[in-house]
Amino acid sequence: MGLHVDYYASLNSPWTHLGAARLEAVVARHEATLRIFPVDFSTIFSASGGLPLPKRSPQRQAYRLQELERWRTHLGIPLHLQPRFFPASEKLSAGCVIAARETLGDKPAVALAHRVLKALWEEERDTADRDVLAALIEDIGLDAAPLLALGAEERWAEQRVLDTQTALARGVFGAPSYVIGEEIYWGQDRLDFLDRRLAFG
Repeated sequence: MGLHVDYYASLNSPWTHLGAARLEAVVARHEATLRIFPVDFSTIFSASGGLPLPKRSPQRQAYRLQELERWRTHLGIPLHLQPRFFPASEKLSAGCVIAARETLGDKPAVALAHRVLKALWEEERDTADRDVLAALIEDIGLDAAPLLALGAEERWAEQRVLDTQTALARGVFGAPSYVIGEEIYWGQDRLDFLDRRLAFG
């Protein structure tokens, strides 16, 4: 068995989506374990000096779109630069991912998070909509009704708050962040470094 990676993700982040499939491949190649935490990055930005997208300067917003276009071309991922339903409320989707993680295991939780991201960024679907989320849950082979009911329970919102505070305490400040012990790899463009670290063991 390889190393363990804690994966701090935003279910609204195009960068998290761009790295999703490659992250899964890297982890599988090195027989590592992966645990996802769909934390609240608005809280993390407030505490770490970051700014939410609407509050960033016009120059930074324009450069972000240029970089997204470069990366979608480089990776061959049909990502919409400004999808219709971005940003989507993460309340229910994050609750379902956390509920899946805690009751079904890490792999179903990662699969659901990545399906949500694909729906938002490639398919322009409203991932905050209950019916859309139900269809996405079914897409990954899970039973939607019980997971939706479970994900709406307040205990998972409370767990998300705790996970967010843990992320801050560990030094996480951006999405996605892949963490091994005290080592943080921030951004999908750091996956090569994560690959090398997992290979080293």
